[in-house]
Amino acid sequence: MPRLIRLCLALLLLLPAWSGAASLTFSVAGLEAEPELQQNVLAFLGDDPETTQERLNFVVSARDRVERSLQALGYYRPDIDIEVQRSEPVWQLVISVDPGAPVLIRDINIQIVGAAANDLEFARLISDVGFASGDVLHHGRYEDFRSSLLLLGQQRGYLDATIASSRVAVEVAARTADVFIQYDSGRRYRFGELIHDDEMADYELLDSLRTFHQGDYFEQSRLQKFQSELQRTNFFSSVIVLPIPEQAEGGEVPIAVKLQPAKRHSFDVGVGYSTDTEERVSLTWRTPKINRYGHSQVTRLEYSEVNPSGRFTYTIPMKHPLNDILQLWARKEDNEFGDLDSRQEELGVRREIRKGKWIHGYSLRGLNESWDVLQADATNDYVLFGATLSRRVTSGPIVDPKSGFNQLYTLEVGNEELGSDIDLARFTANLRYIFTPFPRHRVVSRAGFGVVEIASGDRTELAPSLNFFAGGNQSIRGFAYQSIGNEIEFIQENGRKKTLVVGGDRLVTASLEYQYYFTDSWRGALFTDAGDAFDEGEFNVNYGAGFGIHYITAVGAIRVEMANSLSDKNPDWYLHLTVGAEF
Repeated sequence: MPRLIRLCLALLLLLPAWSGAASLTFSVAGLEAEPELQQNVLAFLGDDPETTQERLNFVVSARDRVERSLQALGYYRPDIDIEVQRSEPVWQLVISVDPGAPVLIRDINIQIVGAAANDLEFARLISDVGFASGDVLHHGRYEDFRSSLLLLGQQRGYLDATIASSRVAVEVAARTADVFIQYDSGRRYRFGELIHDDEMADYELLDSLRTFHQGDYFEQSRLQKFQSELQRTNFFSSVIVLPIPEQAEGGEVPIAVKLQPAKRHSFDVGVGYSTDTEERVSLTWRTPKINRYGHSQVTRLEYSEVNPSGRFTYTIPMKHPLNDILQLWARKEDNEFGDLDSRQEELGVRREIRKGKWIHGYSLRGLNESWDVLQADATNDYVLFGATLSRRVTSGPIVDPKSGFNQLYTLEVGNEELGSDIDLARFTANLRYIFTPFPRHRVVSRAGFGVVEIASGDRTELAPSLNFFAGGNQSIRGFAYQSIGNEIEFIQENGRKKTLVVGGDRLVTASLEYQYYFTDSWRGALFTDAGDAFDEGEFNVNYGAGFGIHYITAVGAIRVEMANSLSDKNPDWYLHLTVGAEF
């Protein structure tokens, strides 16, 4: 029986641990006016103890924990009073604290020895260490600066660097502290040879992408840029680029490039909806790397009642796999432009070169387009030489930039002597500007311009895809998709007049939108759009206005908008649903 009684008593002692209930609660008084001190004290004390053993340890160590928490922030002579109320089952602990006067920094002595002594980046770092003479001693800021020295050294190629000596000498009675740090950088390493698997990547590919040369001073940022460039090729599922200091020779550290190939083929199936093109399904087949030269292909099939299409694109890297590429493509597409049904077959080639923030493109495409107008079929061939110039500058998140300016200019020309049925020149410009004048307030504006000139041939021989139309969620909201353009009238068999929108040879559109963020994910919008698609000399501005609600996601904003044309002839409201970022 005594043995059973002892077992029961042991179980009762362990009961608080099993139940998870606190065996002690505590409070800290006297630091209400010093929130940083109070927060640090609570952090050092931790959570309420649960078992009786934890409770005893907590009470015994409470004073020491409070002292250490205050010393970390420069308070070395606190007055601490601890009162314990041992009422079972939960004790009450009250800690009263008077932090006293803080220790102030008197002298700061930071020494940089080794090759980094002449490095301007280290001079900039020690010019603002985060604390100064006369400041309250803060051990956290002291440790942060030590870490900053070591981090900068690793980033700048001082791979053997150490904190040779560091100390904080505190004179408690005088309430002063002297700070001393000696950083020994050792030598600064340079980039060495690339070490890679030849089966994973051709050396010429790596050499064209790397952002440094052998013998350059080591910089971590250039190494990270190199890794980013490799990832952008989509040739690899995994990219790791890192130095190997233990294999350094002659001050040059080799760089290991570890690559895992991307899947040879990938297939994506998509289902979408747009108020302009209605429901659609798509299948995309990608081969990111066909051969050792980095060739790739994308085949995309898309079906919707308005716009069924298929496109094959073959990409060949030229001098640089990201900044200089050649694209060959074939496209077949049915589309509706205004009231015209169009069938297009196209072959093309384009070279795209990135120079800084500008992208230059040069293209040649052959287009065969058939369309129906006034119950008659028309077919034309066009050989178009083109050039594009674009630039995009943004700041903030990619899917929801705080500011940005996007420009795209396109020029195409065709000539009868070079295979086109008519002589023409076609120019377009699309501009979009975003800025955030105040927190939560955002403004988005855009403008579009277009002109096509026909030097020879009949105006009616210009295919629908080369004309201009306006209306829809990317143009003038408040009007149906491509419902604005030059119009023709004819008499139907029943004797009634009918008007067809056949597009214009000029385009001018503009939009201004104000957005307000209710939260980081939700915003409202008010907007107005204006413009026209018209033939030369027949400009007639159309206005639209509306409102919307936007939800920000990882793929951009989901925008639900209602717009009205502000016209007695077209009083209907239009619902627009789109997904994606403005850029």
